[in-house]
Amino acid sequence: MSEARRKMQRQEAQRRGARAETLALWWLRAKGYRLLARNYRRGVGEADLVMARGKLLVFVEVKRREDKAAAGEAIQPRQQARIARAAEAFIAQHKEHWEKHIRFDAVLISPRTLPRHIEDAWR
Repeated sequence: MSEARRKMQRQEAQRRGARAETLALWWLRAKGYRLLARNYRRGVGEADLVMARGKLLVFVEVKRREDKAAAGEAIQPRQQARIARAAEAFIAQHKEHWEKHIRFDAVLISPRTLPRHIEDAWR
């Protein structure tokens, strides 16, 4: 495969990922969550969405796959650790959230279905 073709495929995957994150964001907003950060990156940590609702601070991984089963399986321990590091950095940077309960959620996106929000997807 040519370098130009690989670049086009990466760009299309990034566009699909951004659309999935936007859909997940609106889905969570409809459930009463408030956006604090999108694509939060610090050092070796990264979270797709950082949301809040009441005394709850939620770090969200968004996965888009052709079917939801594949999306759920796509969140591996390495990614969970990356999100946990982002959570530590976020809380250190935003001390007003120190007393909130922390949760790690996932939103699974697949074509022609509603998003699936998995609360407390891992610990």
